[in-house]
Amino acid sequence: MTLPLENPQMLWLVVPTLLIGLYLIRKGAKTGIVESRIIVAVLLIIALASPYTLVSKTTIDETPDIVIISDETASMQLFEEGTASRIYEALTAKTPTTLVKVSGDKTSIGDAIVQYSRGDNQIVLVSDGNNNYGKTLEDAFKFAKETGTTVYSVEPELKANDLSVVITGDKTVVIGNKNEFNVVVSQAGEGKIKYSLEVLVDGDIVWGGKNTEYPQTVREKSISLADIKPFMSLGAHTIKVTLTPHGEDGDHINNVFYKSVYVVPKPNIRLIADDTTSSLAKNLFKLYDVSTTGGLSKIDDKKVVVLDNKHINSLSENDVKTLKEYVTDGHGLVVSGGERAYNYGDYLNSSFEELLPVMSKPTDWHGGRSIVLLLDVSESTRTSYVSPPKASDWRHGQIITYEEQQQPSLLSYIFNNAIHIINDPDNRDANIAVISFEKEASDISGGFVYLGIESNRNEIIKNIIEFEGAGDTNLSEGLIMAEDVLEQSAGSQNIVILSDGGIERNYGNTVEVAKRLHNKGINLFFVHHTLLDTFSSYPEKLMTEIGQPQNYVLSKESNINIIFEELEKPPEDDNTILHIFPLIEYNSNHFITRNIEIAGNITGYNDVTPKAGADRLIITTTGKPVLTTWRYGLGRVASLTTDNGEGGGNRWSSQMYAGNNSKLTSAILNWAIGNPRIEEGAVLEGMDTWLGTPVTLTLVMYDEGVLPALKLDGTGSLELSVTGENTYETTIDPDRIGMHDISGYPVAVNYALEYRDVGLNEDMPSFIISSGGKTYNERYARALLLEDAKKNSERVVQEPVSWKMYFVIAALLLFLLEIVIRRIKEIQAAKRAERMGV
Repeated sequence: MTLPLENPQMLWLVVPTLLIGLYLIRKGAKTGIVESRIIVAVLLIIALASPYTLVSKTTIDETPDIVIISDETASMQLFEEGTASRIYEALTAKTPTTLVKVSGDKTSIGDAIVQYSRGDNQIVLVSDGNNNYGKTLEDAFKFAKETGTTVYSVEPELKANDLSVVITGDKTVVIGNKNEFNVVVSQAGEGKIKYSLEVLVDGDIVWGGKNTEYPQTVREKSISLADIKPFMSLGAHTIKVTLTPHGEDGDHINNVFYKSVYVVPKPNIRLIADDTTSSLAKNLFKLYDVSTTGGLSKIDDKKVVVLDNKHINSLSENDVKTLKEYVTDGHGLVVSGGERAYNYGDYLNSSFEELLPVMSKPTDWHGGRSIVLLLDVSESTRTSYVSPPKASDWRHGQIITYEEQQQPSLLSYIFNNAIHIINDPDNRDANIAVISFEKEASDISGGFVYLGIESNRNEIIKNIIEFEGAGDTNLSEGLIMAEDVLEQSAGSQNIVILSDGGIERNYGNTVEVAKRLHNKGINLFFVHHTLLDTFSSYPEKLMTEIGQPQNYVLSKESNINIIFEELEKPPEDDNTILHIFPLIEYNSNHFITRNIEIAGNITGYNDVTPKAGADRLIITTTGKPVLTTWRYGLGRVASLTTDNGEGGGNRWSSQMYAGNNSKLTSAILNWAIGNPRIEEGAVLEGMDTWLGTPVTLTLVMYDEGVLPALKLDGTGSLELSVTGENTYETTIDPDRIGMHDISGYPVAVNYALEYRDVGLNEDMPSFIISSGGKTYNERYARALLLEDAKKNSERVVQEPVSWKMYFVIAALLLFLLEIVIRRIKEIQAAKRAERMGV
C-alpha cells in the first residue's frame, strides 16, 4: 500500500542520513548500531513527511446553511406578503440563515439560484416561479445539481386572481394564405372565470366583442382565431385583442395585447413532378407561386424545390450536385414518396440519398411497445432478505429464483416479477428499460434493450439481481428518469412500478410527475407488493388520482401478468395497399407539427430508416417513418415517405391532404422555406417586444446601394452597426405600449414581461425534484423544512487519518530494542569476564 504524504519534500533528509551512516561505518563505528540508528532516523523522517490515508465518513450537518431567495417582483403582488420573512424568522434561531430579496420589474430567480449555489448550502425559493430574465430555470437547476445544492420551494398563498392575454402566431405571413393565430388567456387561480374578448385587425372588429362571454376553468386556455380572413395587402398590419374580465382581476395592465404582422408576396417554389394535378400539387398551387418547368435550372431565386415521386434515374450527378449546393446555401428541399421514389426508386446508397434525412432501406421491426420497469430497491423492501443471488447461482443458463432461498423478502417478489415480465414470451417483440429507485434513480439496463434476443434478456436479469441499493423511497425520481428514457421510444409507452407501496415521501411531487406522464399518453401500472394483511393506501390513491385505477394491482405473488397495449406489426409482404396504417405524431413540439393534430390513415408508404440526427415527426402506429426532417448545411430537407394523394390510381395518402390534415402541406413547406421574405433590396426584420425589454432589428442588404435611414416612429435616425457581410443591426427600446413604425416595418410593444405569467409556475415542482428538494406551503415549510434540510445535508466526506504517530512509535520501539539488546550483551560480557577473573 502506498501512503500519500503531506510533506513529501522531507524525504530528501534520507539522503544525508545515509551518507552520515556510511561515513561512520568507514570510520570504524559498529555497523549494527549505525544501521539501527539509520533505520530509526529514516522512520522519524517519514513521520516528518506526515503520511496519511483517506477514510470515508458520513456526516450530517445539524445546522445546515440555508439561503432564502425571496421573489418580491411585481408579479408577487397577487400573493400574501411576508412569507419569506416569516420562514426566515422560524429558521434563523435554529440554523444559519440568509435572506436574499429579488425585486424590480424583471424576475431573475435563475440568476439568483446560480449565484447562491455553493454546494455547502441549501436554497429555499419563495416565489411564483415565473422566471423571465437572465439564466433559465432549466440551466439554473442544472447548475445547482452539479454543485450539489438542494433547492426547496415554498409556494406563497394566492390572495387575488389576475388575468393576462397574449396572441401567438407568425409575424411574417404570406399574402392570401390562411394563418394560425391564437389568443391565450391565463389566470393566476384555478377557479371558474368569465370574460369578453374583442379582436381587431387594423382597427376593425373581426372576432368576439364586448358583449360576448367566454368561460374558463383551467389555468391557461388557447382560443383559435381560425375565422380571421387571410391578409390581402402587403406590408404592415396590426392585430389587437382586448380582454374584459367579468370578475376579479388583480391588474388591468395585461388585458390588452398587440401583435404586428408583416405580409409578404407568395414565395417562389419549384415543383418537379410528373403529375401536377395531385392533391399535393393542388395544395402547393393554392399557397405559393409555383413553377413546374425548367427542372433544376435557375432555382437560385426559388425558396424550395419539391421533388414528387421521382426515380433516381431522373437525376443526373450534375443535378445532385446542384441540389446539394442549393440546400447548403440555405434553401429548402422536400422529397415526396410514391411508387417510383425511395425504396422503389433506387435511392439507397446513391449520392442523392446523402442529402436526405432517411436511408431507403426498411426500418427494423423491434416491436411496437416500450416498457420501463421501475424497481423499488429501498431499505423497506429488504425485510427478511438474505442476499441477492450471485453470478454463481446460475444453473445451465437459468437464474435461481428467489423462492429457492429461505426467508423471502418484498424485494425478492419485486425482482421475480421483473424477471417474469422480461421472460414473458408475449413481450418478445418489446423494448425494455429497467430503472431502480430509492432516494435517487439508477438506469440498470443502460436504456432500452430489445427482448427478442436471449442474450439481451439474460444480461438485463443478471444486472437486476446483482444490483444493490438502500435508502428512502422516492418514486418521483424514478418517474422522471423513466420520462427521459421514453423520449427515445416509439409506439405504445408503458411504465410498470414494482414497489412495496411506501411512497409517502414526496407524494405530492410524485402525483405531479405521474399526471404529466399520463397526459402524454404513457400507460402507468402499479404492482403493489405486500406480505401483510395491512398495507399502504398511497399506491391505489396515486393510480386513482391520475385516472388509471384499473392499472393498480395488489400482489403477494411472484408471477404477475400484465397485458400491454398491442400494436399492429408491419406486413411482411410488399402489397402495402391492402393495409391501413393509422398516423400518429411522434414529435408534437416541432415547427411543422405543433399546430396540427394529425388524424387519419394511409394505405401505403416507402419503407425507410431515419439517419442519426434526423427528426421523426409523423410515423405509423407500427413505427414506420412518414415525415422526417433534418438540416443540411444552412438549408432544410424534409422526406415525406408516402405519396402525393393520387399515386397513379393507388392512393396511399389521400387523407393527408384533406380536412385539417391539409395544413400539413403548408407547415412542411413553410418550415423548409424558413424566411419567406424575398431576398432582394433592403430587408428589415425584428420581433415584437415587451415594455422595458430592448429588441434588436436586423437589416440585410441583398443589393448594392446606400443604406436606408431607419427612423423610429418617423423621428431621428437609428444607428446601425455592422455584424456581418451586408448585415447590420440596431436596437430599440420604446417607452410606450402599442404599435411602432420603423420606416414601414411594424414592431409591437406590450405590457412588461413581468405581467405575462400569472400565478404559480406549474413546472416548478419538477425542477425542485430534480435538485432533490421538496415543495411546501408556508405552514409545512415552517414545520418540516429544517428537518428535511438536515437529511439532505448528509455527505460522504474523505477525511485524512495521519500515520505519523505509527512511524514515531516504530522508531521509538526500534531504538529501545537496540538499547535493550546492547544492554543485555553488556551484562552477558560482564558475567563472562567475572567468571574468567575468578
